[in-house]
Amino acid sequence: MLGFKEQIIMTSYQELQGFAKTNFKTAHIIQSDAEALDIAIQLSEQFKQAAVERDANRNLPFTEIEAYSQSGLWAITVPKQYGGAEVSSLTVAKVIALFSGADGSIGQIPQNHFYALEVLRNTGTEAQKKRLYQEVLQGARFGNALAEFKTRTSAHKQTTLIPSESGYLIQGEKFYCTGSLFAHRIPTLVVDEAGNEFLAFVQRDSQGLELIDDWSGFGQRTTGSGTVKFNQVFVAKEDVIAFDAAFKQLSLVGPFAQIMHAAIEVGIARAAFEETLARVRVARPWIDANIESATQDPFTLSELGRVATDVKASELLLKQAARSVDTAKHDLNAENLAKASIDVAKVRAHSTETALKASSKLIELAGSRGSQRADGLDRHWRNARVHTLHDAARWKYYFIGNYVLNGILPPRRGTL
Repeated sequence: MLGFKEQIIMTSYQELQGFAKTNFKTAHIIQSDAEALDIAIQLSEQFKQAAVERDANRNLPFTEIEAYSQSGLWAITVPKQYGGAEVSSLTVAKVIALFSGADGSIGQIPQNHFYALEVLRNTGTEAQKKRLYQEVLQGARFGNALAEFKTRTSAHKQTTLIPSESGYLIQGEKFYCTGSLFAHRIPTLVVDEAGNEFLAFVQRDSQGLELIDDWSGFGQRTTGSGTVKFNQVFVAKEDVIAFDAAFKQLSLVGPFAQIMHAAIEVGIARAAFEETLARVRVARPWIDANIESATQDPFTLSELGRVATDVKASELLLKQAARSVDTAKHDLNAENLAKASIDVAKVRAHSTETALKASSKLIELAGSRGSQRADGLDRHWRNARVHTLHDAARWKYYFIGNYVLNGILPPRRGTL
């Protein structure tokens, strides 16, 4: 493993510019799944140290995100033919889970970066892939401007792509733009006059682009998931790729997006459970139990057994889903794609419930001492509660049931 630590450079929200206009120290390039996991283990442990303080004070993790991308981990999905490691979906999930356990916000920030790279893999031209993948290998970070806050449903989009003399102009407003504050490019979902959807890789220092740090969620507090406004923002033709086409054809864009969301929750659940074990070992026994240690309490042991089972089940479902995604990637057909979507839906639904349960039981079994703000135990529940709002678990179960009972294939979109 090369010395990725030496490649960390300081940055800030104000100083970040579009990738092409900044002098960058080239990021480390990871060569294998094993190396990716080794670096993720080391770096996530490092990020864990100040996680409570970052959450409490809402300290945006610019230094940590710079170290994260310079380590090479933000380029691990770049295909081998373009110089990347192209690690397995399971490795991607494990990496995200490790960082999510250390800090839920840091775990989520690169999710849309990887999502944009997957759309690029499916609908980009060869020239676009070569150029944008090379930027990522060098250390570029992609944010997102996909969702809109003021439309009738989340499926409706109003941000427009208007043809101009040498490219396009973008007009509109986005919210829930996770990672945008830390990004060099902001992949933006836009629609043209005919209603076709595109993904525009907008340079962050483009004229007319306004990043607003107005995310105020009670969990995932430092994801930078606020507003991005576009006032006649120019984007070159070569920086625009088809978006809706990825869902009109056979593609893994949806399952791949969702397995990363599941990994965030699995990581939070595992971290909450491990913290629960540590807290129970030092907790005082309940006065009616007539025991010397809280570790002998039969009701506590029963609750821990249930959480342990659920956490392990989520981890196994995540592993199964990742294998299904990779199977479909190597043999893409309607049947394999449907199985991948359903397996991902299973872990997504289960991990939603497990993360909430594990993080709640942490506070309960830690006792009154677990309520102290300085310990930050509540951050796991807050992070889980906010992140699980991305997609409703009840609809995951519906599509799973309709598939196993009636053989109805799930819809192809980013939520499945």
